[in-house]
Amino acid sequence: MNRLILSLFLLVLGNMFQGVAAADQPGNRNTFLSGVTHNIEMTWHQPQRADIYVPAITWHARFAYDREHIDKYNERPWGGGFGMSRWDEKGNWHGLYAMAFKDSFNKLEPIAGYGWESTWCPLSDKRFRLGAGYTVGVTARDNWRYIPIPVLLPLASIGYGPATFQMTYIPGTYNNGNVYFAWLRIQI
Repeated sequence: MNRLILSLFLLVLGNMFQGVAAADQPGNRNTFLSGVTHNIEMTWHQPQRADIYVPAITWHARFAYDREHIDKYNERPWGGGFGMSRWDEKGNWHGLYAMAFKDSFNKLEPIAGYGWESTWCPLSDKRFRLGAGYTVGVTARDNWRYIPIPVLLPLASIGYGPATFQMTYIPGTYNNGNVYFAWLRIQI
């Protein structure tokens, strides 16, 4: 059953990328969308690295949840993923990824998409870097009957050499959303 869900999920993701490419036809004046489409294509066709993703923490913001919810939620997102990435001439990171992990309800949640981060090296050791950007993709959850859900979320990271600790925040309302999610990305 999980293989079927993952296969359907990847099919939806592929169709999403085709839709992005179709929107980038001559005459389209949306330069942001054109840039994203170009970077997705470049990362897909000319990756520089393969990446392993290891989910590390899911934290439900204590100010946004009652104790009953906090006590029943999973905050250890066991799972993993794989991706490919590249660094552009400006030093920015671009990545395509697919990851699956245990969600708040301890159910399988796949996610796949494209991530971009502007990176900078604040120290003299250029192997140490910070990053900030976004990810766009699609996920699916058991409590939503695995209907594909588009995502657009912020990204931030701290890295050294081939290891990067990336994170995002899923906004929400009281007892819903407001989740910090982080993972380790290792370039191989």
